[in-house]
Amino acid sequence: MDTPLTVPALAGATELACDVLVVGGGTAGTMAALTAAGRGANVLLLEKAHVRHSGALAMGMDGVNNAVVPGRAEPDDYVAEITRANDGVVDQSTVRQTATRGFDMVKRLESYGVKFEKDEHGEYAVRQVHRSGSYVLPMPEGKDVKKVLYRQLRRREMREKIRIENRVMPVRVLTAGGRAVGAAGFNTRTGEFVVVRAGAVILATGPCGRLGLPASGYLYGTYENPTNAGDGYAMAYHAGAALTGIECFQINPLIKDYNGPACAYVANPFGGYQVNRHGERFVESDYWSGRMMAEFSAELASDRAPVYLKLSHLPEETIGAVESILHTTERPTRGTFHAGRGHDYRTHDIEMHISEIGLCGGHSASGVRVDAHARTTVPRLYAAGDLACVPHNYMIGAFVFGDLAGADAAQFSCYEGELPQDQIAAAHELVYRPLRNPDGPPQPQVEYKLRRFVNDYVAPPKSGAKLSLAVEAFERMTGEIGGMGARTPHELMRCAEVSFIRDCAEMAARASLARTESRWGLYHERLDHPEQDDAGWLHHLDLRKSPSGAMEFTVRPVEPYVVPVPEFAPVGGPERPLGQVALIPVATAGPGAAARPAGAAAPAPAAPGAASDPALLRLLTLAEESPDLDALRPYLADPDPAIRTAAVTALGETVPSGAGPVLAARLRDNAPQVRSAAAAALRELVEVLPAEDELGVALRAALDVPDPAVRTAALEVLRALRLGGAPVYAAALADADIEVRIHAVRGLVSVDAAGELASAAFDAAREVRVAVARGLAAVRTPVPAPLRPLLADPDPLVKAAAFAALAVTGCPPAYTGPATSALTDPAWQVRAGAAAALRAADPAEAVPALAGALADANADVRKAAVQALLAHRAHPEARDALATATGDSDADVRAYAARATS
Repeated sequence: MDTPLTVPALAGATELACDVLVVGGGTAGTMAALTAAGRGANVLLLEKAHVRHSGALAMGMDGVNNAVVPGRAEPDDYVAEITRANDGVVDQSTVRQTATRGFDMVKRLESYGVKFEKDEHGEYAVRQVHRSGSYVLPMPEGKDVKKVLYRQLRRREMREKIRIENRVMPVRVLTAGGRAVGAAGFNTRTGEFVVVRAGAVILATGPCGRLGLPASGYLYGTYENPTNAGDGYAMAYHAGAALTGIECFQINPLIKDYNGPACAYVANPFGGYQVNRHGERFVESDYWSGRMMAEFSAELASDRAPVYLKLSHLPEETIGAVESILHTTERPTRGTFHAGRGHDYRTHDIEMHISEIGLCGGHSASGVRVDAHARTTVPRLYAAGDLACVPHNYMIGAFVFGDLAGADAAQFSCYEGELPQDQIAAAHELVYRPLRNPDGPPQPQVEYKLRRFVNDYVAPPKSGAKLSLAVEAFERMTGEIGGMGARTPHELMRCAEVSFIRDCAEMAARASLARTESRWGLYHERLDHPEQDDAGWLHHLDLRKSPSGAMEFTVRPVEPYVVPVPEFAPVGGPERPLGQVALIPVATAGPGAAARPAGAAAPAPAAPGAASDPALLRLLTLAEESPDLDALRPYLADPDPAIRTAAVTALGETVPSGAGPVLAARLRDNAPQVRSAAAAALRELVEVLPAEDELGVALRAALDVPDPAVRTAALEVLRALRLGGAPVYAAALADADIEVRIHAVRGLVSVDAAGELASAAFDAAREVRVAVARGLAAVRTPVPAPLRPLLADPDPLVKAAAFAALAVTGCPPAYTGPATSALTDPAWQVRAGAAAALRAADPAEAVPALAGALADANADVRKAAVQALLAHRAHPEARDALATATGDSDADVRAYAARATS
């Protein structure tokens, strides 16, 4: 056996000091550190892994779920929608921070280099997922978000104020005089004990994703990032902070047998949707919430199961676009998983299932209680991101609350009093006790048992009896956890995480036991209290650690709404202490008839040849120092293409002044890997590069490069930076590559060159003609005449796009007849496009035709007809037709038809 690590002496702890301590280097933590440092604070950022690769952003994000973009959505509408999604139990003042500050955060992230999808005119391409509200903003280069943030942390001016300590894991927040004064933890590589004194502490450790056990039984095969073991929940609890909504679990739809989301937020805007085995849309709810998950669970339990994400009806170019997102961000193994099963989105829809339970403020409502400035109930202790209870906050909300926490915490200077030695000693014992019993039960066995109890007794549907058994099991396991053995610092980290999971499991069980009603659909379904009780339970349920060490509960009234929501009427009043929750007696087979009351991400791969090539080693070292352009020039001109590629990558990560033209010049490099790196860097940096003439010249010169990927990138950046004109884009319409021609079409739309755009209506490629049809509706002054040849196109997808464009350009009488006739076209896509066109037609002709289309065999055609009829709802015949559609077999058709009376 290996010799176990020696327990370090408590007196030999390494002490660090700062104004603001940030725990967690993910989404919220990096933003908190940047903001606090920008306000002048000395910041210490602790990350138990490595900031470059840590957190849920490690593999990127495919989009923003809650972008409230002016002109596309209103903050008050978003606040009302989140209130409904959370069944009225919400502090609207916190949600409104995300709603009102989210757009500025999008702009800030863009200034860093994060790229959000925009249309040809540079407007945000916000997409609709729910039936009301357009909040989803795709991120075409979302895989690079964490790299962009790390680049900001490593800028010279930030390095002077932000100290990053990777591989340091706090286990307890230290408090003195009723406020947070630091933290205690250890180095996960060396085992060194670390104590930090701070003026304020910001917890940004993410959700408790490792709570329930996945169906696979694999400990780390979780829906959420498996490194998120509830660290912050446990630290906040033991520091005396209130947690709230812990009974409101996170449960999500996911790909069956694969620990990744089914990604409706990506697929649905492209035309995907959820169906049962009969191909019927069944989801009635209008938000990804517990209500929707209850519908999902019921469908899975019925004879209409299995349930699928339907993509196979989409055209090749759409499926390719979906694959390019889903297989490169969040879970890059997704494509490999499908390939291993012989499945293809073109021929197989994606079977879906339900994830294990977890705690997460950002995707449900279970988190640390915070106010509108991210303050917890413990002074100078903050929480942000998925750890904080700001319901359905998602990535943008994590950034917003990280910013709020950093701004507020920056006012405090380092604590200079005596640190609490009893708390430090307790933290030391928590960390190192497994070393005293190196041959004790190993962490994986103990954790598996703990999380199996979570699945057996805590996962919905819940009951008082099962929850009481859960509490007993978790208390009993305190001793087993204390007896775990470890020999290495890494094993110590995993053992500490098990203690956090146990704390979260007990919180989840006791909170679920305390709320004696059902609410939030599947998130808190009580079999013994099946009804929602707004009179008694339209309240927050807070829990905290009492001075005696017991878990105590308080019923807190919902704060007065900032935005009225007619469905809910908070009653107000004072907080009501519940004290400890009583366990329910459980009958046993033995003489004791009732239960006794219980007492109180992997390192980055090295660059090719880095281990042996001194030039590459020097370059990689230099890149960490944010070099200027002159320092990188020798490497950019090196004869070795591997070194030039690494130099281009470094240039993209550091972005010194003058980087744009130099990157564009590398598009003409004779090595394909260099060109590819330069194209990727230009795409990534398009929001931060100045639109200078020199860059435009270099990009236009790249349009002659034989590599079509280079030409595509050049056109994309020219359009985004407004450095191209109609002649440049029109010339590219003759390119041999389809993707290049599509980007030429987008360029022509961006300069409103409708005439040149119309000339591409006879392009040989269907994909280009579809882009032309959509582009003719996207110019600033669209008219229907240029669409005429496309309306007669032999390809049904082109014809469908042209008819759909008439809904925007207008559908005058000369076009109403063809649209009406097209409602009988053999292709359902054409019929759906024709129905959309009639939205803009004279209602006297449109309404009867649309009423007939409600009998179409295809649900998407019926949905398009209903949406068009809504535009004519002032006419009695349209209202009558919509009334009949409320009984349609398709959930979307029913939901849209019901709006006629709303």
